[in-house]
Amino acid sequence: MTARRPCPVVPGPLEDYAAMFDPLFASLAQRRGFREYLTGLLAPRDRNKTLTALAGAEPVVGAQHPAVQRLQFFLSESRWDHEAINTRRLELLLADPATAPHECGVLVIDDSGDRKDGTATAHIGRQWLGRLGKTDNADRHRHHSLGR
Repeated sequence: MTARRPCPVVPGPLEDYAAMFDPLFASLAQRRGFREYLTGLLAPRDRNKTLTALAGAEPVVGAQHPAVQRLQFFLSESRWDHEAINTRRLELLLADPATAPHECGVLVIDDSGDRKDGTATAHIGRQWLGRLGKTDNADRHRHHSLGR
């Protein structure tokens, strides 16, 4: 079996976190894409978390930028098990005393989305709403999850 090629590291503690998911990805491109996705979600941006913003490119005209195209491929075409990623994410949350349930309470992350009326507002569009169990208009950038 061929040894895995090392992945370019991301800044600070994000690399330690991302590395805990490495065994779940089959290729260097997937490991790199996961790091770019996490970095984009956590980076402070002046605009909403669109695909171009996640990749650090200009809106609209930056859609063809190689970083945007790589991220688009990772999120929509690359074959990786989103359920395994989510399971690992939950394992890490439960293993950390800062985020694990304890006698004083529990951390709740609601990624189910909220229904929105109309389509005139920026970033409102059709997406899966777990709370409703159907696809409907929602705030598309409010909740990012690793599911597809």
